[in-house]
Parts: sequence; C-alpha cells; structure tokens
Amino acid sequence: MLERFKVPERDRVYVAEAHVRAATEGIFRHSGISPEEAASSTDVLIKNDLRGVESHGVSNGLRRYVAEYSANKLNPTPEFKIERETKTTMTVDADGALGIHVGPWAMQQAIDKAKEFGMAAVAVKNSGHLAGCGYYAMMAAEQGMIGHCMTAGGSHQTVPPFGSKPVMGTNPIAWAAPARNMPPFLFDVATTQVANNKIGLARRIGADLEGGWITDLDGEPILDQIQPPDTGDYYLLHIGGTRENGSHKGFGLALMNEIICNELSGYGPGPVHGTPGGHFFQAYDIEAFTDIEKFKDDMDDLLKHIAEVPPTKEFDRVLYAGLMEDEDEKKRLKDGIPYHREVVEWFESYCAEAGIECNLR
Repeated sequence: MLERFKVPERDRVYVAEAHVRAATEGIFRHSGISPEEAASSTDVLIKNDLRGVESHGVSNGLRRYVAEYSANKLNPTPEFKIERETKTTMTVDADGALGIHVGPWAMQQAIDKAKEFGMAAVAVKNSGHLAGCGYYAMMAAEQGMIGHCMTAGGSHQTVPPFGSKPVMGTNPIAWAAPARNMPPFLFDVATTQVANNKIGLARRIGADLEGGWITDLDGEPILDQIQPPDTGDYYLLHIGGTRENGSHKGFGLALMNEIICNELSGYGPGPVHGTPGGHFFQAYDIEAFTDIEKFKDDMDDLLKHIAEVPPTKEFDRVLYAGLMEDEDEKKRLKDGIPYHREVVEWFESYCAEAGIECNLR
C-alpha cells in the first residue's frame, strides 16, 4: 500500500494483534454471529491489517458491517444453499451472508475439491462485502496450491471509457502462489485506479489523491491532485485512468470479473441488479500439474531474481506483489498493528455501549 494511505505516526496507536482480534470477535458475536463464524470473519480483517492492507481491515470494514447487521441488510445466521455441484464446481446462494462470513467456507470448498480432482471453483451469490480477495487466494497458497479470487459487488462506482455514468464496482481480483523460502506471491488489486476504501483512508488521514484516479459527477476525469471528495461526490476510473493510458484494459478486466462472478453464478447483471453481488473462488493443486517441491524451488528462483533487479536511483529496491505484505505481517505481529486513534476510539465507544471487553491501549 502506498505510503500516503498509511496512518501518520502522530495518529498511530499500536495495538497487539490478539487484543484487536478479541474485540472484533466480540463485536461480531454481538451482531448475532456464532462464535466459530465470528472467529473466521475476524481472521479475514485482522490478516488484512497484519499484511498492511488497512483499506480492507477493521478500520473501514467493521463499522460498516455493524451498521449493515443493525439495519438487517446482512443475515448473521445464514443457511448456505448449494444450488449446483459437480466434482470440481459449486454454485452457492449465501442467504444474505456477509462476504467474509461465507468466503472462508467457500474457498475451503474449492481447495478440498482441488485436492481430489486437481482444480476446482466455487461461485457465490447473494452475499455482502468480501473485504479483499487476497485473503482467500492465500488460503490456497498456504495449503500448497495456487489460489484465485474475484468479487463483483458494489456496482455503480466506476465509469467505463468514454462513459459519463458509472456501471461497475471496483471488481477486485487476487492471485497467490507459494514459494519455499521467499515470501509467497500475493497479487490483490482492484480493477480501478484506486480502491474506494483507500479513498476513505485518505480522507481520514488527510492525504491527497493523484490526478487520473477519479472523475467528477459528469464522468470527466479529474487530472489534478486533489483532496479526497466526500462519498457520493465522485466516480472511480478503471486501471489506466484515461483511454489514452489504457483504461479499456482495466475496464475489460472488470467486465470479465463481472461475467464470472455474477452471470456465471446465475445472479444476473450486477449493474442492473445492484448489490449484493457475487464472488468466485478457485484453487489449483500444484501436484496435479508438477512436482510441488520443484515448483517451490522454481518460485524461489523467480522471486529472488525479481527482488535482486537493480533499482533506479530514486528507489531502494525492486518489489514483487507479496514481498512487503510478508514483511509487514512479521513486523506487526511483533510490534502491534498501527491503527488511527479515531479507529481505536470507535472500538472503545462501541464496546462500552455493547458491554464488550476492549483492551486496545
């Protein structure tokens, strides 16, 4: 994550992972989720925070989810319905579950099928926010597989090339693959110039947005650096920003994501129906294709070669997706997760009202 989105040192409160995990689980249980599923939902958010993906951790996500549970927009006790199933595929109606509620279960279904048959995929519809695709892709990588995840909820945020009104959401995608000694590959991105949650982070800490990230409400790209506008006062641009810089490529990725997550699941067009949308989870068993020990050695050679490319004079080193996330996780497990003081204050206020133990300072 870019430095501009990280909490300024003056506003940081370092919280031990175990303490924020316990408070978050308590908040989920207070929203009506079972203890086991509260723990798995919490793990998604905390792992994102540990890996430095603060845009999809508790800071932005938890209060949103609490509000959606309170407004009965999410079902805390869903009954997942398997609508179709083969040896290598599954389509699931999540019964209004939060994405981080159904996501770990759905990804494990894909992993278990892939262990037996080499490859597998699970499509999920009728579900809320997934909180970042990287967590689910890494579930597969941690079990000796290549993992893939997509989500296509939150329509009407992003304008297509030459369009004046938004059609799709940020439509994120993620891939993960294990290595032996090098940090695993973990590629987790929105198909927009910037994830919408990162604009929320920028607004909280007072960081600017770069030109070519967003548009005005007429769909005109804003090409100057600006302060983050209020929610509802802008639209997002696809990867590339403008057509001249390749926004058709980002739009094409987002559209393919939409097709796989929503049309393939049977939910139907997200831009027509709105939210909640669909998710897609896929696992590839490496042993079905090649020797996994050789694969891990080859991944080490590949990733080490990339990391050792000489940097340009303005930078210290070359990075690959997953390297900094691994370093952040190790550091934050040791030193604590740096949350914005406003986030900690929200936790303390909510927990005091709900009678939940909260020991974050």
